[in-house]
Amino acid sequence: MSVFHSSSGENSLLHAYYHGDIIIGGLFPIHLKTNRTNTSGPLSCSDYDVQMFLRSQVMIYAIKEIKLPNITIGYDIYDTCGDVSLAVRATLELLKNQSDPQSCLLPSEPQMKVVIGERYSEVSIAVARIVALSSVTQISYASTSEFLSDRFKFPTFLRTVPSDKYQTRAIVELVKTFLWQSVIIVGSDDEYGLFGSDSLEDTFSQDTNICVEFVQILSADFMTNNSQTQTELNKLLEKIKNSSAEAIILFTKDTNAEIILEAAIKHKVNRMWIASDAWSSSPKISAMPGIELAGEVFGFIFKQKEVPGFKDYVMLMFNGTENALLEDYLTQNPLCSNQSEEERQCLKPSFLASYIDPDESYRIYLAVQVIGEGLRRLLKCENHQCEHSPKFTASELLSEIQRVNFNVSTTHVSFNSDGDPRMGYNIVYWNKSEFEQGAKIETIGEYSPDGKINVPLYLFKDLINDTVSVYSCYKKCAPGHELQFKRKCCGVCVACVIGEFSSGNGKYCKPCSERQYSSEKLDQCLNKTDDFLPWSDPFSIILCSLAATGIIVTVVFAVLFVINLGTPAVKAVGGYMCFLELLSLLAGFCLTFTFIGKPTQNLNCVGLPLFGIVFTLCISCILANLFQILLGFNFDLTIGPWIKKLNQPLVLMTVVSGIQVAVSVSWLIFNPPIPQETQGGTTILHQCEMTSFEYFSAMLVYNGCLGLTCFFFAFKGRQLPDFYKNASLITISTMLFMVIWIIFLPLYLTMSGKYKPAIEGAAILTSCFSILFSHLAPKCYIIFFRKELNQESAITEYIRKHYERKSLPVIGTQH
Repeated sequence: MSVFHSSSGENSLLHAYYHGDIIIGGLFPIHLKTNRTNTSGPLSCSDYDVQMFLRSQVMIYAIKEIKLPNITIGYDIYDTCGDVSLAVRATLELLKNQSDPQSCLLPSEPQMKVVIGERYSEVSIAVARIVALSSVTQISYASTSEFLSDRFKFPTFLRTVPSDKYQTRAIVELVKTFLWQSVIIVGSDDEYGLFGSDSLEDTFSQDTNICVEFVQILSADFMTNNSQTQTELNKLLEKIKNSSAEAIILFTKDTNAEIILEAAIKHKVNRMWIASDAWSSSPKISAMPGIELAGEVFGFIFKQKEVPGFKDYVMLMFNGTENALLEDYLTQNPLCSNQSEEERQCLKPSFLASYIDPDESYRIYLAVQVIGEGLRRLLKCENHQCEHSPKFTASELLSEIQRVNFNVSTTHVSFNSDGDPRMGYNIVYWNKSEFEQGAKIETIGEYSPDGKINVPLYLFKDLINDTVSVYSCYKKCAPGHELQFKRKCCGVCVACVIGEFSSGNGKYCKPCSERQYSSEKLDQCLNKTDDFLPWSDPFSIILCSLAATGIIVTVVFAVLFVINLGTPAVKAVGGYMCFLELLSLLAGFCLTFTFIGKPTQNLNCVGLPLFGIVFTLCISCILANLFQILLGFNFDLTIGPWIKKLNQPLVLMTVVSGIQVAVSVSWLIFNPPIPQETQGGTTILHQCEMTSFEYFSAMLVYNGCLGLTCFFFAFKGRQLPDFYKNASLITISTMLFMVIWIIFLPLYLTMSGKYKPAIEGAAILTSCFSILFSHLAPKCYIIFFRKELNQESAITEYIRKHYERKSLPVIGTQH
């Protein structure tokens, strides 16, 4: 057993060694600081930490509890002083070849197979890179940096403490639970602080309701407490004073937190603090005079339990227990020998036992238990004997430790693929109400690994209300604006976008409903107006007037034709068929009214399909009339009798109209036009939506084909002795019909707005008027004003003269 201490001036480290068949290394920052400066010289350690000394004794105590048949377990524990370079030196000492201590090379298989430590993440990272070269297992009891979960960089690192990845999530959940809207993050320039603050900032950025007012990273030498540190500290406190943040998260070492809170007490900066695990259970900080002046403190600690039997061990370890660390401690704190020395500067075991913490001590105890379980699995120790000898490789032990799955009392221990344990956190609150000085650290809730947080909010109702009223970032924005939380600012009033509103009493822009729009000042929602072709619109009035005129004229024509039913003029337009033609035109004029007003599925949207039926009926009447004319005046004997059989008007009209009826009825049944609402900026456009372009096209194409057929027959019969010029008039009417729909179709397909149905109505009116005035009106003119032409004798004389004119050139040639 040997003792070394760097403060003595020698370039060596304080450590304790106990020989065994298997050696477990240990790294503990028993001293908290070094005399590191910019000048060269030997390092010395200061600020002896009683708690860290006791934690090193937990390791020794737990190792003694491991019972392996015929195998002794030793230890080699070093004081790293929390310094990376000293920790690296200690690690190299642990790994060096015991048979050749002077060798500078690391042995391929060191005697020490596993190391417990270090406490700080930045130190553990440096140690992990070295021990991984020899596949030596490293189990940390306090290093929480998320960086250490990288299996590619740190393949042999495990820990008995959860990763900061889970702690940052827990902190965010706590902030959300207390309904705080803005925070400040203070980290430090080391792996623990940098990764923790970055992870916090990233997690908060995913929650748009929480503002990170600013992030402050403390310099690497902040704990030295020099003039530069004071400048940095003053700037930080000034920023905190001027901020409206509701909570300050200190994600840094306990030494840094102590400096900041000490200054907060001095300058009376009373705020809400959230402590990371590094200092949330610090007895030194919680006992600082005036800590109540700094404000409220919430924090996170790992699941705690007392190390079974360790308190009794501490009370008795001065009676024959020997190790170098204990001897070093006793040189500085001599043991009280009798009652008369109670008032002197001496050590009482009961006093030392009061410094035992159930936090890191228990995790060190778990680390040793994990090693013991791994050894039992590797050496196959059962029934007071081990099948294998203690001659094994470090990688073999690592493999077994990674797979452990057992219980230590009520604590279940296992590791995930990243080497992290499956454990949650306790949430603590620094209760200052029961103490005149200092605070009692009480567990008030927990955060489970599955992300659930449990805090009795009813105990802190007044605290929450006070915090919100004093430090809330919320402010009233002007009407038409909302409060937005930015990454580097808090409580910024931003104008609402069109379609949203804010009355100014709330904090957020609220979207208007689908049937509303925001006012010009964006301070209220107004109902959108319904937009359709109203009956009062000038265009509607014109359409209605024309449709009414067409209806009246059609009725007048029908009455006139009834009165003169047996006359040649009426017979020339088909006789009884003309009434069917007039009926279809009357229906066409009436359909114009279906395109005006707010559309409904039962009435307005049936206009086009029904027009297809009535107009086809109209054209079929004209086509039957044309057949009568052509076959009546054609004396060509070569015309077959089957063609003459077509001169059956009723059958022809039924067949031709029936096809269109089948198309339009199918359209109305299977895929009819439906009322559609189109949301505009301030209006809702109501119109009939053409859901089936195929039916619409079929209707138009069929009517177009009938129109072309009529045009063809009418053009062919223009040389016949047609006294009333029916063929010529039909040619004009069918030509007008086709021109109208050729113009209408592209307009209908490209136009939008409330006047689109008016274009449909106008096209129907024009089509009906073209037939009414081109085909039927001339006959009415003859009936009224040229009665002499409405005689059969006049028609006979006209036909006789027609054929005489055709035969004259032929007779002249014969003479």
